[in-house]
Amino acid sequence: MMKSKSVITKLKVVTILLLFTLFCHSQQTDNVKFKDITNLPEGKLGQVVNELIDVFNANDADRIGEFISKHDDKEILKKFSLEDFRGYLLDNVRKTGGVNFYATRTYTPSLLDKTVVIVKGNNFDFWYAFTLSFTNNTDYVLDSLWFSSVEAPSDIAAQTISETELVEKTKSLLDKLYKKDFFSGTVLVAQKDKVLFENAYGEASKRFHVPNTINTKFNLGSMNKMFTAIAIMQLVEKNKIALDDVVSNYIDQDWLPKEITDKITIHHLLSHTSGLGSYFNKTYRNSSRELFRSLEDFKPLVKDNTLAFQPGEKYRYSNTGMLLLGVIIEKSTGQDYFEYIRENIYTPAKMTNSDAFEMDQPVENLAIGYIPNSKNALGWENNIYKHVIKGGPAGGGFSTVKDLHNFSMALMNEKLVSKGSLELLWTDHAKAGYGYGFTVKSGNIGKVVGHGGGFPGLNSQLDIFLDNGYVVCVMSNYDRGAGPVAKKIYNWIEKLQN
Repeated sequence: MMKSKSVITKLKVVTILLLFTLFCHSQQTDNVKFKDITNLPEGKLGQVVNELIDVFNANDADRIGEFISKHDDKEILKKFSLEDFRGYLLDNVRKTGGVNFYATRTYTPSLLDKTVVIVKGNNFDFWYAFTLSFTNNTDYVLDSLWFSSVEAPSDIAAQTISETELVEKTKSLLDKLYKKDFFSGTVLVAQKDKVLFENAYGEASKRFHVPNTINTKFNLGSMNKMFTAIAIMQLVEKNKIALDDVVSNYIDQDWLPKEITDKITIHHLLSHTSGLGSYFNKTYRNSSRELFRSLEDFKPLVKDNTLAFQPGEKYRYSNTGMLLLGVIIEKSTGQDYFEYIRENIYTPAKMTNSDAFEMDQPVENLAIGYIPNSKNALGWENNIYKHVIKGGPAGGGFSTVKDLHNFSMALMNEKLVSKGSLELLWTDHAKAGYGYGFTVKSGNIGKVVGHGGGFPGLNSQLDIFLDNGYVVCVMSNYDRGAGPVAKKIYNWIEKLQN
């Protein structure tokens, strides 16, 4: 059962707030520790926990309703309808593939009156927690119930693997996910220019049963932001623009008032510190997708934007900011944004199957996005009328895993911008895990850059491991199909033998 994104998002936000409360509380003592007890709790509590896991794994809306009716004293249903809560749990069942009990966890400092049940997901072996609170500790009547990702148990030893095992594990995982119909898409894993693994799974079109191939074009979602940022840095290198230029130099007042654009610099737009938000707003949702093709077409979605904070004060992911960077590219070059990207990024990077294709045109070998929907007789609905009809500077274009690998190599070989520009692209400017159009992560395997993209019916992820040369490209025409796969491969690369 697939419920509205707004409901699921609301539930996830509450979950995040719960965990954030724990985090903030732990910071007051400078350290947080946890202890796992690997036996089910005794008595009534253990019965409730065991029943919850059984109901969750049953993947059945009616059984979830029966469980809530039996154990909730209407507290949960004061916050959310039963239908919404069913959708929330069923969404997580699909994500995890079901779970297995591992332990109950206690935290130091204490998580107050919460019971945390640690479980292991079947799809990816990721770790999750049911966090429960009760109105009393006699009948164990539920007051709240949340599901979230957590740290792995401290007694799970890290094991090194070889590159051969990395490939074998990747193949085994994807075979399993494909058989469960959890993954549809393509995957490529490379070590620099050497491709270690590539394969395609599922169907590009369920209507005509057209299989995905390694050259199938998938929607990039927000990954187009990388191309926009590189284009800006190319223009900086040519002295056509400067990072500290104010946006009012390039953006007319029919886009935004001058009192706003006078405050925002190109640096602010690139680093998502402008204070602007997203043009995926009510006006967009209530408009025909056919209205939005050229950058100029998006003016009605932007003109009423206001600043959430003064530019430079903090980080806030902004689709509108990236769209305006596309306008700056057009203004400073006198060239159409899409032509500029084709000539200056796709062509030199040998990305022969990448572009912002229009969805009402018969583009060959292009995947349609799909969203689970149990109310549909086929179990799915497509996303054609949900997403943009043509992508742009902030996202929505198409590419292939082969093209993304070529793009990664062109970047690392400094064929698109100089080393100095790469350093700026890959600097975490706002300490938010984001540079200029690239996500930035650092860990025991060095710096990893790239980007993800997601929208109903599509998900893509590119990870470029700068220090050891690995490249992971995952593209999917399923909801959240790529992210978990890429994360698992990331975890395995972390365990590679030196």
